[in-house]
Amino acid sequence: MGQESDAGNCSKTERAAAKKRLYERLSLNEYSQNTRMWPLTFHDNPLDVPYFDPAIIFVDLYVTSITNVNEKAQSISTQVKIITGWPNSNMTWEPDQYCGITSYAAPKNMFWTPDINIMESIKTDFGTKESPYVLLINDGFTVSTDVLALTTACKMDLYRFPFDIQNCNITFQSTAYSDQEIILDTLSGAKWMTFKSKELFQAQGEWDLISIDNTNTTIFDDVGEFEIHQLIYQITIKRRPLLYVINIIIPVFFFLVLDVISFFIDTSGADKVSFKVTLLLSISVMLLILYSTLPSTAENIPLIGVYCCAVFCLIGIGLLETFLVNVMTRGAEKRSVETTSTVSGRDDGERDLKNPPDSVREPNEESYTLNRLKRCWAATRQDQREKLSWTRVARIIDVTFFVLYIITVIVFMSVLWKLWFP
Repeated sequence: MGQESDAGNCSKTERAAAKKRLYERLSLNEYSQNTRMWPLTFHDNPLDVPYFDPAIIFVDLYVTSITNVNEKAQSISTQVKIITGWPNSNMTWEPDQYCGITSYAAPKNMFWTPDINIMESIKTDFGTKESPYVLLINDGFTVSTDVLALTTACKMDLYRFPFDIQNCNITFQSTAYSDQEIILDTLSGAKWMTFKSKELFQAQGEWDLISIDNTNTTIFDDVGEFEIHQLIYQITIKRRPLLYVINIIIPVFFFLVLDVISFFIDTSGADKVSFKVTLLLSISVMLLILYSTLPSTAENIPLIGVYCCAVFCLIGIGLLETFLVNVMTRGAEKRSVETTSTVSGRDDGERDLKNPPDSVREPNEESYTLNRLKRCWAATRQDQREKLSWTRVARIIDVTFFVLYIITVIVFMSVLWKLWFP
């Protein structure tokens, strides 16, 4: 389109004169009712009653860039190129009579144009200045090309975020004409539009364009009480997950690994508790980042949210277990100290009562001292046995919890992997 098949046989002057004659031939120099009328194609049936075929409007959609995808607002902003073509039997000519000219650019406001709307449109801006012309083809075909910056509604499924693939629809339909008057169709195939869109794709952002598919359907208009033909383009895009993997998934996994390693820290110290509390606060920061990204109205909880919440709960349960073991160990040590102090105090009291001053001290002092040492030794051994018993119980609880913790982590990560990458 737009080429001159016989341009080599005409000079510049002859071609300019041919364009002027074509301008007058198409009645572009004055208002013509034929150019403003809807281009119907009438036929006669055997009953001599004229009828007309519905006009076929061709609409091709090319996605040149994806500028923004708003998960919270459930919308997508794209830069698209829309080529609309429709037959116009009033605008035909023979190229041989006009120096081989096969196409002619004419003012758009002089011609009938189809009222095609985008149903999912939230906001529509012209990415460039709207072309005031249409292209007339010599065989009676009119073409209009528009470059638009569209913001359309798109219902997103974020269950597998950030490894998700989204399907967004752009629906074209006429609001004034029924399917008996206008039928929408594609001029090119879906494979060609996908190939050309990838070739024209400019923005290398977070999303990749996978494919563009199209379907046709008919809906019933409650206002006009007639059926309307629709042309639905389904744009399939895939997220590039590297940024979220580096910023969220890998750090949370390392927090989980550090929590597992913390089981080898001495339970009696306070460093283990403070270390786990730090991990818990770090996971909380990750949850706040996810809250600011993902919508709160999602039907299914995203797997990455389940992942972070599960790690948060595992670290929290591990912290409670550390408190329990620490309390048991510290309690045993405290009871041991109290028992030793009690026995020593009692022996000192008995010594004060039973051992008078040197002037009245009995000769069996050595026997009394030996008995006192025996009682202290017996009390110390009993206290050590109790302390060892409580320490052994705490150790058993710690080892058992560690084994269950490792099993839970392995099972959880395996199930999550299968859900994320089915």
